[in-house]
Amino acid sequence: MEASSVPFRQFVLKVHSRCDLACDHCYVYEHEDTSWRGRPKVASEEVLARTAERIAEHARGHRLDKVHVVLHGGEPLLAGPALLRRAGELLHKALDGVCALDLRIHTNGVQLSERYCELFLEQNIAVGVSLDGDRAANDLHRRYADGRSSHDRVLSAIELLNRPRYRPLYAGLLCTVDVRNDPVAVYDALVELRPPRIDFLLPHATWDTPPLRPEGTATPYADWLRAVYDRWDAQGRPVAVRMFDSIHSTLRGGPSLTESLGLDPADLVVIETDGTLEQADSLKTAFDGAPATGFDVFADDLDTAARHPGMIDRQGGLAGLSAACQECPVVRSCGGGLYAHRYRTGSDFDNPSVFCDDLYAFITGVSQREQRREAPMAVEDERSVEDELTGTQFDELAAGYGSAETVRALTELQLELNRQLLAEVWSGAEPTPADRTAWARVTELDAAAPDALDQVLAHPYTRSWAAAALRMDGSGPAVDLGGIAEIAAAATLRAGQGEPVAVPVRGGLLRLPTLGVLRLEGAREALVAPDGADRFTVDCDGERLRLPLPGDAAEGAAADPRWLPLRRVALGPGLSLALDDTDPLRDRYGVGHAAAGRLDRAEYRAWAEGLAGARRLIERALPGYAPGLAEGLAVVTPLVQLPGGRGSSAATRHSYGAVGIARPPADDLLALLLVHEFQHVKLGAAFDLYQLFDPAHERRYRAPWRPDPRPLEGLFQGTYAHLGVTEYWLSRVRDHRAQGSPDPVLRHAEEEFVRWRDHTAAAVETLAGSGALTGLGARFTVGMRATVGPWTKEPVGRGVEAAVAERVARDEAVWAGEHGAAVGG
Repeated sequence: MEASSVPFRQFVLKVHSRCDLACDHCYVYEHEDTSWRGRPKVASEEVLARTAERIAEHARGHRLDKVHVVLHGGEPLLAGPALLRRAGELLHKALDGVCALDLRIHTNGVQLSERYCELFLEQNIAVGVSLDGDRAANDLHRRYADGRSSHDRVLSAIELLNRPRYRPLYAGLLCTVDVRNDPVAVYDALVELRPPRIDFLLPHATWDTPPLRPEGTATPYADWLRAVYDRWDAQGRPVAVRMFDSIHSTLRGGPSLTESLGLDPADLVVIETDGTLEQADSLKTAFDGAPATGFDVFADDLDTAARHPGMIDRQGGLAGLSAACQECPVVRSCGGGLYAHRYRTGSDFDNPSVFCDDLYAFITGVSQREQRREAPMAVEDERSVEDELTGTQFDELAAGYGSAETVRALTELQLELNRQLLAEVWSGAEPTPADRTAWARVTELDAAAPDALDQVLAHPYTRSWAAAALRMDGSGPAVDLGGIAEIAAAATLRAGQGEPVAVPVRGGLLRLPTLGVLRLEGAREALVAPDGADRFTVDCDGERLRLPLPGDAAEGAAADPRWLPLRRVALGPGLSLALDDTDPLRDRYGVGHAAAGRLDRAEYRAWAEGLAGARRLIERALPGYAPGLAEGLAVVTPLVQLPGGRGSSAATRHSYGAVGIARPPADDLLALLLVHEFQHVKLGAAFDLYQLFDPAHERRYRAPWRPDPRPLEGLFQGTYAHLGVTEYWLSRVRDHRAQGSPDPVLRHAEEEFVRWRDHTAAAVETLAGSGALTGLGARFTVGMRATVGPWTKEPVGRGVEAAVAERVARDEAVWAGEHGAAVGG
């Protein structure tokens, strides 16, 4: 039976195989592999065209939503503008209509000029630059062949990328660690250049050719990275650092963000200048010919290369690591280190990383520091979420958008709020002995396994439960404290350790938030306990069940039909959504938005395909919304379908990260609903942080999209949501123009765009003139106005604006007749 493989999503395309620098730590020219000597210096148009065809073929065959292509070398700028333009054109053309393309170039920077930057703007190519720090650090390795420094030229290149026109091209800096350099000086020099991201890479080495290790410390690389981490942390983490962010992610059970760490399967292939398909370039440090596969783009498709034993070996996760690594407590963050760094003659790659001691020391140090940052939960916890966003992040949200970093900050602040709410629930409770036992477990987990507890506390419907318990949502009498036992049990199972937890069975359901529900008709209580890494046990009324924890196989059959695990939909590398059709607390979306029951397999698949298609559209057509949506949207709850199969949607104030949707018939409408509802989610989180208007203001206002007068908060929410709606229709207009769609199709999109643009613009002005905004609320409104303004200059077809204006005037007349002038706006 042939081994299965993971499809490629990352492609390194070598456009030039020589370099204008002579860096002595270069793995291409200075390490074991010599294959570069026999390769053409420049990739031919035939190689570029065939590569683009192969990538498109692979993406289409695996229904990929996005691929990442890096133009590389050698030094890729030596290929010249004409060839780089052609590479971009061929890739964009081949992938148009197939999937999104993230196209980048990685350069040493010495050749970068305005001419190249204009080309990269034209072809939408982001630019990453190699720089090892300040002059002293950089010149230790990165020199010309005659010994001259490259530092000044690289700084000039980065200065160019920091110009306002070219700043969108700036992808970040890559720095190779040398423990002889001052870590703080290196970090400070890089941060001064305002990169959007920094990658610190350990120098390439193997057990046969180990890295430099100065005397006096057993873990010099951990010490070096720790000094950088401390500086970065003390400054408030002003820039994304991929290694650090990856460790934070994996410590919390999330995905790795880099090939060099974590257990995520490798999905990268290299295409050399002659069309040869190779494994990761880093293998060139192991032995001569190590990356070779024997395949090329002319004779072989990418599926063939993906089945090469070397590719399969890098996709085995935990099972593919050495015995020592499998038993290591930090393996889920470390992942055995970079594959190439494990090589030793005689045992090949079946070894820990040559940096094993350093990785262990650094990751455990980060873990301990992160745990110290999170103060143990206590009833008297008074932490505040006020003023936690930077001014830039606030203004990003005000414009309607929000980067991944900004939404991540919102998510972290919502978690802190959830912790506070839980403490408030407990402080006002009259607990039973069972409640006290459950609370004791929660506080134990907060100290021993805070990541597991945080995953449960961050669940949108944990917040719903706490809000109901505190009667924040107008739900009437406080709910019982069984939610604490549910949180304790779910976190215990996620931590994989701890004594059994007694959990109440309510309405015939045992609820395990973030995991699923178990039907136990007639029961009142059950004992829940971990049972290995991927199973748990439930003891109830003399019956003992052994059940699987939900995994990535979203459709996996349960061991017992009564167990309804929470299923996830994979949307790309490290990105998935929970499709929550089980949690009893999910039915919170109001009149006309009832939660649907358990989806059958066909319904689940339809949802999975629809969400994947919607994500592709959002990434391609709404790039300002896509990163924040991917970062912050955690749960989609299916709602009961409306008559006629029309989609509808809702969000709630106390379920951050979740939206409810009745699946529409088309992926593009699902994309619209996702963007629209996540706007409500973001604004609700902003309302938790900032007082944007006078809460005592009682006047109601005309919202152009509704027949009923709205309170100011409702108008604010609708206005913000319709920024996304308007931009969606603008993207459809531009798509239809580009595709030459039939006139009625284009006309419909133009009319929808103009209608929502005008509605949103009018609502912004109503907010601005309400007299109820705080200073921050006024600033937020200015941000929304700045987004709407340029849309008024968008050309539309003849008669479109007049037709929409006539329709709006009719609506206004009807509304005025029903509500009169007494209502504001």
